Order: sequence, then C-alpha cells, then structure tokens
Amino acid sequence: MARRLAFHAGWIIAFDGRGHRLLRDGVVVVEGERIVHVGRTLDGAVDETVDARDRVLTPGLITTHAHIAGSPLDRSFIEDRGSPQFWYSGLFEMLPVRSEAQDEAAGRACVDFSMAELLRGGVTTCMEIGGMGSYVVERAAHYGLRVYMGLAFRSGRWITRDGRRVVWEWDEEAGRQGLRRAVEFFDKHDGAHGGLVRCYFAPSQVDTCTPALLQEAKRRADEARRPYTVHTSQSVVEFNEMLQRHGKTPIAWLDDLGVLGENTVLGHAIIVGGSSWTNYPPGDVAIMAEAGCSVAHAVWVFARRGVLMESFALYRKAGINVALGTDTNPQSVIEAMRWAAVCSKIIERNTEATTAADAFDAATLGGARALGRDDLGRIAPGATADLVLWKAASWGMTPLRDPVKNIVYNATAEDVDRVYVSGRLVVDRGRVLAADETRILADLQAGGERMWPRMRQFDWAGRSADELSPLSYREWESPSPGSGLSLT
Repeated sequence: MARRLAFHAGWIIAFDGRGHRLLRDGVVVVEGERIVHVGRTLDGAVDETVDARDRVLTPGLITTHAHIAGSPLDRSFIEDRGSPQFWYSGLFEMLPVRSEAQDEAAGRACVDFSMAELLRGGVTTCMEIGGMGSYVVERAAHYGLRVYMGLAFRSGRWITRDGRRVVWEWDEEAGRQGLRRAVEFFDKHDGAHGGLVRCYFAPSQVDTCTPALLQEAKRRADEARRPYTVHTSQSVVEFNEMLQRHGKTPIAWLDDLGVLGENTVLGHAIIVGGSSWTNYPPGDVAIMAEAGCSVAHAVWVFARRGVLMESFALYRKAGINVALGTDTNPQSVIEAMRWAAVCSKIIERNTEATTAADAFDAATLGGARALGRDDLGRIAPGATADLVLWKAASWGMTPLRDPVKNIVYNATAEDVDRVYVSGRLVVDRGRVLAADETRILADLQAGGERMWPRMRQFDWAGRSADELSPLSYREWESPSPGSGLSLT
C-alpha cells in the first residue's frame, strides 16, 4: 500500500472544482503520487504528518515554454542590446551568435543549472523545446522535474548577412528528417521514468517551417494526444515576412493550415494584428480564441526589450487560455507572474486589469490546460501531488494576509521551502536535493568562458562579445604612479 503523507498547512491554495480557493488551517493528504484528501480536518490514518502551520501550500508552478539547454548563457550578454533595424528583437543577431558559439558541454551545464533553478523557484513541470532531448530526459529523473520534451525541427533558418535585412535559407529535407527524428525520439522516450517525462511535437517557428511540415507535426500530435507548439508572432520581422509570403498574419495562416486547436500551444503570439507593433487590423486574438488554443506568454524576454503583449487582460477577456513561459533566463515563473501582471496593468493603465489571481491561474491552471492535464496545477483529490511549501515568515512573505498577492508581487525563490513532484521531495529548505551547486555553477561559468571568445567567428560582422554587448561600465584603468585614488 502506498505511503500516506498529511500536510497541516496554515494557508492552502486549494481547488474546489471551479477555481482556486484559500483554505486556512487545512489538511492535504497525499497517498503515493496522488492527492486523496483536501479539507479542514484529517481523513483517516497517515504514515507521516508535515507540520506546515507556518507555511503556505500551493500547487506546483508550470512553465509552458522553455529553452533550458542554452538560456542561462544569455546572461550578461543579451540584455540591453537590440537593433532598431529589427524592431529590437534579439532573434537575428544576438541569439544565433550565442547558440553557435556554445558547445555541447555548455549545453549540458545549462540543463543542469536550469532544472535546479526551476525547482528551487517552485516549478514542478517544464515544457522544454530544444535539441538536447536525451540529456534532458536523463536529468529529469535525476532532479525529479516533470518535463514535456519537444525535440525541435524546422525546414529553414533566418540569417542576416549585413545587419540590415533578414533572409531565409531553406532545406526542406532537413525539416523532414528532423520530424522523423522527433517521431523516433517520441517513440523511445514518451512516458519515461514512470511518466515523469512525456514528449510532444515542436516545429520550431512559423516562418522556418513549410506548410507540410507544420501539418504533419500537428497530425502526429493529435494522434498521440500530446501538445503541439510552434513559435509564432514573436517579432515584427516575422510578422511582416508572413504578410509578404501569404497575405495573412502568422496566426491567420496557421488557422488556414488547420494546425490551431485545443492541443496547440503558441509560443509568444505577441506581435499580432491590432497591436501597436503591427499597424495591422485586429483579428488574431479572435482567431486564437475561436480555435481554443493556448498562448505561452513569456513576458520577460520581450519586456526587457521594451515590447509588451497588448495585452494579457485582452487575451483572457477574449477567452484565450493564457499560460506562462520562462523562455530564456531567468527560468522563474515567480518573475513571469509578476511581470505578466505588472505589464498588463501598464498597457491597460488599470491596476485591476490583471490581478495576482489571474497571473497565478496562468502559472497553474492555464499551464495544466495547455498540457491537457486536469491533474496538474491544482490541489484537489485525484490530482498529482506536485506541491510547493512557501515560507510565511520571511522578508518576501511577511506580513501575510493574502498569500497569492505576496507570492506574485513580493516573493523570490528564497521563499520556497519545500517542493514535491509526484509526492517525491525534491527541494528541502530551499535546497535542490539532487543538485551539486558548486559543480553546476562552475560548469556554467566555464561554458561561458569558452563561448564568449568564439562569438566573433559566428557574427556577420566579426564582432567580439564585448562589441556585440559592451560591458555596463568600462574596465578600471590603473592611474599612473603617484596619482592613484587614496584617502591619505
């Protein structure tokens, strides 16, 4: 018989069948991997009781868009830089240089770093898009992170040869081979580690895939009853290119192809008709709502470039299922919730436009719906025991009146005490149990130090890392003898 564990918590964000509710001084009982009881009193005998009366218990957070095999190496390079020629997108100059200069060992270091970063920030499920699938599957079991792995593939790539315009290089056979590899990967790894890892289909970008590739990938996803994701409407360059190719917005074109649906998770979908970035008639938001697809909103990657979704509140009001993604660093859904709420308020000029509850719903119930999982993102009988215990007395959480407002607007990863995935304790007292922190940090630093000198050879203009992304402040220059700074 499975072991029974009871949590006596001071505050519980519980699910009553309609939505999250605040349960004070309640009890949650876990049997094996499942929640079997939620209420004010204990139901039956248990093997162990966790006294969490000074803690907040919530469902685990979900990121529906991540690139964990490279994103940590964006740090101290991609910020504060962007060309107005490309409407400040980093996709066409910065990202290719970073990706090409990064080696495989650095990619492995990124995976280990990201998984630990996600868990210590209360994330229990990650929807990963990338190429290091086998290593991701292996390390998911090591750390105990629930992973949806989408092996990326595409028919072409974008490139700039002069920093003025973007062109596309095509290799349709490479796209077909990529899909075949993704199918083989799916057949081999879907359901790995007792279902901790599931696979799905992830054609890379709307502008780098042929119609046939997008449609075949969607057919595979539908047959497998798994998610289907594609980056779309993520830059003005892409939006205009698709208008020129098809006379339709990226969203409208995907709709015509028949690849929008309830299992479709659109990565970003932020540069759309009706937004100030396109000066194009509205319609995309209504198309997404009618199709029943989800949007993985990775707010920070755009906000740091001065680009905002217009807006989170509008999408939700239209009936779109909005989930949250972390995309690049930091892999923090706490930050994603905060920026999603605040940026929506800014766009709407209305502090009530998107609330803490709206953001928390997106990080839990919205993510679960995007994945087609009614057992995730909630604390309810029958749900999977993906749980987070937050400190109630801390610099980020005190004074505590409304735990969700505190989590969304004030908390950090330092306020996460324990994390459970399928009932397994993976974070204890803020420490990721399977993480060798010293080694992880050293390996990531070494990966960066190998990468930065190589960037010059992958940039169209041969620029160094310091030319592409100048340091925030000039290096210290030692003064001439006798003229140094001194108090004496």
